[in-house]
Amino acid sequence: MKMCSHTNHASGKGFTLVEVMVVMVVITLVLGMVATSMSSSVSGAEARSAARKLVASLRYTRARAIIDKSEQVFEVNTENRSYQAPGRDQIKLPEGIDVTVTTARSEITSEDVAGIRFFPDGGSTGGHIELTVNEREYRVNVAWLTGETTLERKEG
Repeated sequence: MKMCSHTNHASGKGFTLVEVMVVMVVITLVLGMVATSMSSSVSGAEARSAARKLVASLRYTRARAIIDKSEQVFEVNTENRSYQAPGRDQIKLPEGIDVTVTTARSEITSEDVAGIRFFPDGGSTGGHIELTVNEREYRVNVAWLTGETTLERKEG
């Protein structure tokens, strides 16, 4: 019985250093794209959640005006990115979310602070508040006649 032993280095049973490096670069690029995608989706989720909480605070202010039979003002501070419903603590928006307000001239109390006033009949001075993060924009609309508050998402 004859035993023969040979090794075939050209058969491709291993990887060269260049091949390993190429695979590592590809993996790094893919992980970088996934991380970027996840971080922007987290910001989107935070913006959506902040917009929903903003809507809830506006609806609370309207309900309070109706129940108390007195005018109530919801205030937004664009400089420190916060808002406040009457009788409640000030809410600061998450980092990276920009806020802009469009409202009646009579409700702009300073360069950075504006309000939306709700009346005992449910109506309001109206306006809208926009929350923007990355390419996403959430617009909270307040109807002047009915005081109804709605949320819409706009792609930038």
